[in-house]
Amino acid sequence: MLQEIRERAQGWVAWAIVILISVPFALWGIQSYLGVGGEPVVAKVDGTEITERQFEQNVQRTRMQLRERLGASYDPELFGGQRLRQEVLDGMVRDLVLLETSADMGLHVADQTLRAAILAEPAFQRDGQFDKSTYERVLELQGLTPAAYEDDLRRRLLSSQLQRAVFATAIVTDAEVARMARLSGQKREVAYVHLPGESFRSDEQPTDAAIQAFYDEHPDRFMTPEQVRLEYLLLDAKDLVSDQAVDDADLREAYQARLDEFREPERRRLRHILLAVPVDADDAVAQDAKTRLNAIRDRILGGESFSAVAEEISEDPVSAAAGGDLGLVERGMMDPAFEQAAFALEEGVVSEPVRSQFGYHLIEVSDIEGGEPRPFEDVRDELAAELNGSGSESAYFDLAERLANLTFETPDSLVPAAEELGLTLQTTDWLGRDGAEDGPFRSQRLVGAAFSEDVLVMGNNSEVIEPEPDVLQAVVLRVAEHRESQAQPLEEVRDEIVDILQARAASEAAEAAAEQMAARINGGASLETVADGHTVEQPGLVERNDPNVPAAARALAFRLPRPDDEGVSASSVPDDAGGAFVVAISAVEDGDPAALSEPMRVAESRSLTSMWARSSYEHLVDDFEARADIERELPPSDEEDG
Repeated sequence: MLQEIRERAQGWVAWAIVILISVPFALWGIQSYLGVGGEPVVAKVDGTEITERQFEQNVQRTRMQLRERLGASYDPELFGGQRLRQEVLDGMVRDLVLLETSADMGLHVADQTLRAAILAEPAFQRDGQFDKSTYERVLELQGLTPAAYEDDLRRRLLSSQLQRAVFATAIVTDAEVARMARLSGQKREVAYVHLPGESFRSDEQPTDAAIQAFYDEHPDRFMTPEQVRLEYLLLDAKDLVSDQAVDDADLREAYQARLDEFREPERRRLRHILLAVPVDADDAVAQDAKTRLNAIRDRILGGESFSAVAEEISEDPVSAAAGGDLGLVERGMMDPAFEQAAFALEEGVVSEPVRSQFGYHLIEVSDIEGGEPRPFEDVRDELAAELNGSGSESAYFDLAERLANLTFETPDSLVPAAEELGLTLQTTDWLGRDGAEDGPFRSQRLVGAAFSEDVLVMGNNSEVIEPEPDVLQAVVLRVAEHRESQAQPLEEVRDEIVDILQARAASEAAEAAAEQMAARINGGASLETVADGHTVEQPGLVERNDPNVPAAARALAFRLPRPDDEGVSASSVPDDAGGAFVVAISAVEDGDPAALSEPMRVAESRSLTSMWARSSYEHLVDDFEARADIERELPPSDEEDG
């Protein structure tokens, strides 16, 4: 048969096949067959493409960075939707705009700069030094080759040059600092009235039509949350503590092995005499101090009181008046050389001259406390509990591994694992995605697993999950019942809607009354006259951050225009509880730039410079984006496809 095919392939049939194959290759190229060159594009910036593969890699890298940064607080549900993907795509477009603009300006990154940035990256270091194997391993975990990472880093460094240039050229004048000082230090004479929404509330019932309209316009507001009821097995190391008596010989062996742990820290009461010598003093100065100190030591050995001599001669301004007494000292508190000599001395012995960073010392130990281990009997129970606990920890990890295997082998039930391991099959009440207030299911790890596709949709047991870090507890769960989110009937929420509509009407009435009061004040009436029985608060001169004035009223007070001479400027603003404030200012006192100290003026100047530089840079980048020819189309996430 093969021979027949070969013979037929010699004539016109072979040529026809060759022509049929050649036409597509000529028109579209071999890449259309190999999958090269036809990669989907998610954005273009002035013709430069961002491919879907590059975009998805960036999304995954961003999620990985968020996971590392947030640790146990990372919730996959929060970072799985289109919002994160949109932010990543916008960031890539922005970076590409900056990259091309920087290149057009002639900016570039030298190889030495790139190398220095890599060497300085802490993620690539071991023991404070760059480590090539760590560098390659970190990149491998991110799905990058060194060449790809270095190319990306070079682009990021290039883009950052423009930002540094803008920040470096930002300038703030003394006049601008003075103006900011006048504004930031400004005070205003404030009076205000609060109109609570409740005081405008009416018992009048809204119409059925209004209730129905509100219900129809806000369907999401009256949905019951999606809920699950779970079965679960809980493995807790605390439940595995053995009551078996520990052999006394084992306890004594553990005691001897850990003797240093039970030793109370040794403390020594010290006194010293110091002759100060600078660290950089020459040998002649140091030798002179040492000679003088030896003579002083001879005086003490000859019978003079250490305390008296210290009070007379010591150049330590703190301890000299106390006869050189330093009090009780533990290891790690003093200069290393001083400490080494002090803890090597016997009690009552005067040391030879000891050199420290402060000079030369004579040291005497007047008392020694501690240093002896606690008796075996005092720590016996503690050791027994720890030995039992170490046994329970080992048993916990063994059982956790068996639990994982059993629940994986029988993915549709927890009963076999419960019977095999002697665990109690427990159930929860109905839980939403916010979890429980207490107990293991306050952990978002467990709640996230309960609502995952594998557990909720596929009906499988979860993996073994530790609800809290550093706590030896393990949970495997499965969904026993599931309730979809659904709209509550109108009759069930009717009273709630009535309350909402009445509160809304009260709020609108309070705001309208406040607006009328403010208009009357601006027309010449006093706040006291228009208050209509409401309390007039008069805090007087108020600063911008005065906590004694409600935030909404204070913010309005500093937005109001300056009043005319002997006049008043007033307006109204809603509060956060359905009421309103009427605010009036009668005077404005600017801050005094001359009151700024030099350090405060410098700090204010730096703050303004940074703020204006950041604003200038953002406007500059926005302008670059507006000028660029940008096309983008956000691809759907895998979750949406599923």
